[in-house]
Amino acid sequence: MSKQQQDYTKAFSDLMESFPTDFSALQDAFRNSAELGEKMTSVALAAAEQSAELSNKWTKETLSRVGEATTAKTDPADYTRAASDLASSSVESASENLAAFAEIAKRVQMETIELMLAAGRDAAQSATPGTKKAK
Repeated sequence: MSKQQQDYTKAFSDLMESFPTDFSALQDAFRNSAELGEKMTSVALAAAEQSAELSNKWTKETLSRVGEATTAKTDPADYTRAASDLASSSVESASENLAAFAEIAKRVQMETIELMLAAGRDAAQSATPGTKKAK
């Protein structure tokens, strides 16, 4: 009985070899996908780095202002002025920094759209010869 057992691995290998296959299209698709991923990652990392730098700068400015506001004062009215100055400078700083974060986000959005449009154009161009062959 053991002599009659089929070698399924060999049969499957023979079956696959009998079909003509060209994996270059798959390799090109994989390469294009990897390149797009690399570009998208580059955009994301640049944005993360800029956001971290902006956040760090904002934190240092805020800590500096808090330090100035909490220094000992001789006149009680100076505490009110210090708190008022801290609040107004914090609002001004927040609006400036949020606008800077929005600019980073806008740049990332534009770069992402450009990358996706370019990828779509590339995919359409690479698909065109295949569709012409099919006709």
